[in-house]
Amino acid sequence: MTGLLVLTAVPAEAEAVRAGLTDPTVTVRAVGVGPAVAGATTARMLALAEAAGRPYRAVVSAGIAGGFAGRAPVGATVLASRSVAADLGAESPTGFIPVDELGMPPELLGGGPTIDVDPALLGALRAALPQAVVGTVLTVSTVTGTAASTTTLADRHPDAVAEAMEGYAVAVAAAQAGIPFAELRTVSNPVGPRDRDGWRMREAFTALTEAASALS
Repeated sequence: MTGLLVLTAVPAEAEAVRAGLTDPTVTVRAVGVGPAVAGATTARMLALAEAAGRPYRAVVSAGIAGGFAGRAPVGATVLASRSVAADLGAESPTGFIPVDELGMPPELLGGGPTIDVDPALLGALRAALPQAVVGTVLTVSTVTGTAASTTTLADRHPDAVAEAMEGYAVAVAAAQAGIPFAELRTVSNPVGPRDRDGWRMREAFTALTEAASALS
């Protein structure tokens, strides 16, 4: 068995993680933006490692994210307690219906729209990062960008602390491979109306490098 596999969306996130690592056995790769490419690439990497007789011991989805106001401020480090596919389901006149409430057979849901983080892995990360905010991290295909959609999403997920675009997909691939999963994020901006001038990318990347020491 090989070491930990840390997956980010973009190379800048991967570089920030590598800058904070001290364990040379940790593998860091940028797998692409969004659930489709992240899930497909993760599954391929895990399958190749298993076929070679060197499976990874655990998988961590890492990178920057938007934080929900009052729950995870800009600059905060976030550890997911679970990853949720927040927009996987159906719209209806009475509101959003999660995919697991649509009457589909459980075997078609890939574990459902919610995947819990491995408790032992989360416990180790919490011990190493005691100041981190712990809660649900949402995975979305479209980044939330209006006040109305932010309110709707926050009300639907009162335990959500952040949103990103890859965690749930990585979690599904890890679950299919029987490998422990965790998600680590640092907050670059509040979830809400899109305002690039208000993003604090440098602070988020610095926090990501500091948090990466917990992965060593």
